[in-house]
Amino acid sequence: MLKMPGSIGMFAVALFATLAFQPRFAAAQGLKLPPTSRAETALSFAPIVKAAAPAVVNVYASQKQSKVRNPYEGDPFFERFFGGQAQPERARQSVGSGVLVAKDGIVVTNHHVIEGMTEIKVSLSDRREFEAEIKLRDPKTDLAILHIKSQESFPFLELGDSDKLEVGDLVLAIGNPFGVGQTVTQGIVSALARTQVGISDYQFFIQTDAAINPGNSGGALVDMQGRVIGINTAIFSKSGGSHGIGFAIPANMVRSVIESAKNGGGVVRRPWFGASLQPVTSELAETLGLSRPIGALVAGVTAGGPAEQAGIKRLDVIISVDGNEIDDPDGFGYRFATRQLGGTTRMTVLRTGKKQDVTLKLVPAPETPARSPVKVTANSPFQGVTAINISPAVKEDLSLNGVDAGVAISEIEPGSAADQVGFQKADVILAINGQRIEDTPALDKITKVRTYLWRVTFNRGGQTFTTAFGG
Repeated sequence: MLKMPGSIGMFAVALFATLAFQPRFAAAQGLKLPPTSRAETALSFAPIVKAAAPAVVNVYASQKQSKVRNPYEGDPFFERFFGGQAQPERARQSVGSGVLVAKDGIVVTNHHVIEGMTEIKVSLSDRREFEAEIKLRDPKTDLAILHIKSQESFPFLELGDSDKLEVGDLVLAIGNPFGVGQTVTQGIVSALARTQVGISDYQFFIQTDAAINPGNSGGALVDMQGRVIGINTAIFSKSGGSHGIGFAIPANMVRSVIESAKNGGGVVRRPWFGASLQPVTSELAETLGLSRPIGALVAGVTAGGPAEQAGIKRLDVIISVDGNEIDDPDGFGYRFATRQLGGTTRMTVLRTGKKQDVTLKLVPAPETPARSPVKVTANSPFQGVTAINISPAVKEDLSLNGVDAGVAISEIEPGSAADQVGFQKADVILAINGQRIEDTPALDKITKVRTYLWRVTFNRGGQTFTTAFGG
């Protein structure tokens, strides 16, 4: 018999004991274990797929566009800045996936699947097709809520608690990649709370290595209990195919958007924080006396807003929301946006190196002044624009930063003059022909006056531009 030195022998005994009692130890600690027997490795995902697949649908969206002559074609500024030409008549189409989340035909999909589209069809796994209406578009989360036009009772999936996910959990991705038909792929949760991905305003994604490809957008990321724990939304790829890095919107964010759709109004009502945030860099952490970069630094506080009323001050560092640790402003944005209006939330902040708890009321941003939408119909570069007054609520909805004057473009009619010259949603019109635009009636009035030259000053993404169009 081969004898081992005493220390090695003791190590072997300890290792054997650990392995022998691993299941009991893991159960006592509440840990999850990989398969430990041949029977366990032979298990199939088929039962989960059979239960979940009927609730995953294909989404076909389209919009017919007519050819419209661009009245500003050839304008030097138009060619350089807006960079577009009139498009010939054609039908825009989009194909993606969706998930039934209620028996009455409520479908969740990605906003980018139906963006700009007007006609929606939903195809079930049994090949039945139905027309659907858009109940809510939420580009801030890249989610959209559809409703199938039918009185039937549909199969649906329950939403799980995405906060209970752990890295390493098994997941299935179900969708319609490349339009080939419903497909199931398997993987694990590769990472949680992924930020800085650049997909939507609220960046807090589940990362998975389950194969996700174009067409999977809006499909379900399902856990081993057959619950939706995410909506597949994007991949990291240089070739357009799956490289094992996919991202899904957490189910808890999806749930909050669904609730907004049920409440009606066509918009998502979220809590208003009333303060601006910035990341804590290594240099800032050292300046603030922090041991490491963590949390979200309060860069500014809106007078009279919820943050000020709760006692939050500039240079506070928010490190948790309702007990959930905050790593950066994106993490804060996700946690705060998923809180329900009407209650309160508890935050922990670091102030001069000391922890303090504050309680903040969860109220919507005020609609003051009222939006008072105006659609411009007069012959001008603004024909087809729907403009609204700027309020804290509008700034939240359109992600307007550093803008307190003018009127904001909330919608542009496809094929209109405004669409052709290149105006975009969330552009802020500041002045026309030297006259400041204070509100929507002022815009409506000035666009009805015929002129040979339109000199327009507007803000886009925090930058101000001035250009001229022929009348």
